[in-house]
Amino acid sequence: MAKTVADQLVDMLSEAGVKRIYAVTGDSLNNVNDAVRRSEGKIRWIHVRHEEVGAYAASAEAQLTGKLACCAGSSGPGHVHLINGLYDAHRAAAPVLAIASTIMSKEFGTEYFQETNTIKLFDDCSHYNQVAVTPQQLPRMLQAGIQHAVHRKGVAVIGLPGDVTEKDAEESVTSMHFYNPESVTRPSDKELQDLAALIAAHDKITIYCGIGAIGAHDEVVAFAEKIKAPVAYSYRGKMEIQHDNPYEVGMTGLLGLPSGYNSMHKASLVILLGTDFPYIDFMPTDNKIVQIDIKPERLGRRAKLEMGLCGTIKHTLQALMPFLSAKNDDGFLKEQLDFYEKVKENNQIYVKDRGKTDAIHPEFLASTINKLATNDAIFTMDTGMCCVWGARYIDSTGKRSMIGSFNHGSMANAMPQAIGAALAFPERQVVAFCGDGGLSMLLGDLATVMQYKLPIKLIVFNNKSLGMVKLEMEVAGLPDWQTDMANPDFAAVAAAFGIKGITINDPENLEAAMQQAFATEGPVLVNVMTDPNALSMPPEIEFKQVKGMATAMGKLIMDGKFGEVVDTVKSNYKHIKDVI
Repeated sequence: MAKTVADQLVDMLSEAGVKRIYAVTGDSLNNVNDAVRRSEGKIRWIHVRHEEVGAYAASAEAQLTGKLACCAGSSGPGHVHLINGLYDAHRAAAPVLAIASTIMSKEFGTEYFQETNTIKLFDDCSHYNQVAVTPQQLPRMLQAGIQHAVHRKGVAVIGLPGDVTEKDAEESVTSMHFYNPESVTRPSDKELQDLAALIAAHDKITIYCGIGAIGAHDEVVAFAEKIKAPVAYSYRGKMEIQHDNPYEVGMTGLLGLPSGYNSMHKASLVILLGTDFPYIDFMPTDNKIVQIDIKPERLGRRAKLEMGLCGTIKHTLQALMPFLSAKNDDGFLKEQLDFYEKVKENNQIYVKDRGKTDAIHPEFLASTINKLATNDAIFTMDTGMCCVWGARYIDSTGKRSMIGSFNHGSMANAMPQAIGAALAFPERQVVAFCGDGGLSMLLGDLATVMQYKLPIKLIVFNNKSLGMVKLEMEVAGLPDWQTDMANPDFAAVAAAFGIKGITINDPENLEAAMQQAFATEGPVLVNVMTDPNALSMPPEIEFKQVKGMATAMGKLIMDGKFGEVVDTVKSNYKHIKDVI
């Protein structure tokens, strides 16, 4: 039988290293589905229940492996559903190829059933976005899309009409192969000499690392040791930088710690390594800042720089070290490390307290998971309060991984990302920190977890509210409104899907129940009733935030909700005392 365009697509994806296509089959995608079936195991078709889940799963696989992953959506609504997950993948620099199958090419421009304009639709969340309307176009466009996704790190979209997929394939006049050259990028020797001179002129230096420092852990530690500098890091940089690092002082930013914030603001020189840190309110302004990034277009867009250099962090630090003179004065470093110890001790207050029945402290839950999870576990974090507890209580080991919707900030990402993680790494433990709001949003894909028997541990931080939104409203001086959630019994829902469900109400039973969950083969959903009034204090409290919280509490009292105010104060009296 002659090779069809769909067969050619599958062959090229396989050669590029794609292992799975996450999709819901139907109409315009059916020929691609059939080509996967006939490919003798080259690629698996993963039948998700919602295309957004497929895009998230592909993004997780790409982020964790560093290799190309693929998702697909059928005509109109099918590929429209991909968009949120693709936005997240693109902002996370995950190499993802999306197949957006479309209506028959002869119907383009006629407002046909399920017609969409994929070029307009995906333009803002892709590096490459084209429609192949002839067999001659597909191999050239697919090769270009793969190259863009992998080398520019982000999303490529190939629009593909269903009628084209069934036509006979044609060889391309250009290359149909995937190329993955490796290059070394670093600043010039003159720039490195200037940077070394700047470092020599300062005694209070802080290093701040982002995801761009991946693969450079040892170089960062050696650099910190030589210049006697504390090392702070972003959320995405935590798993790469924190472990085996005697100079680390934690995160800064909205979810960070006072120690990371303090070390950056007390320094006279801050060196940003591989980070495009977005929260300018947490960026110091009264010191000199150097930024090193592989993407020069990012230099200086978050802060006023003394120097902006282009290079990979590993190769840049390797080239910089010979120009540096070792520093002997470690006074600033010791001061920051001592402060960090106090911050870590304070972080244990709500771990030791544990909480009460139906109001377990989420800090205690996250800390327990950290203690029981394997040394190479993969953690996925829902946006919101789950991100806070993961940031503060899950420790790096050098083998663990952690992903979330850290740039796009979407709800509902943890369970879909866990699907991609479990399929890509079946030998590793996968733990999803699920908010009750996030899990509810894409609850139907518990069926995917069950169908593929993925041994994911879904931990639901069930505070019966949109916790982060509630806090946002309160610090803005607004009483929380429409943030409460009437949740189902998540453990019973899981059981209905064929997944073991466990509910934990009592903090005294939490550790034993979590041990049981981790020891159980196959998927488990653990529904933990957490304190709805738990607050996550940012590393630096502004007066307007305190004023806003007081105003919100006053409005609740005026609305006759005095008991709610009392519960909030009781749950967070230690945090409130520290602020006052």
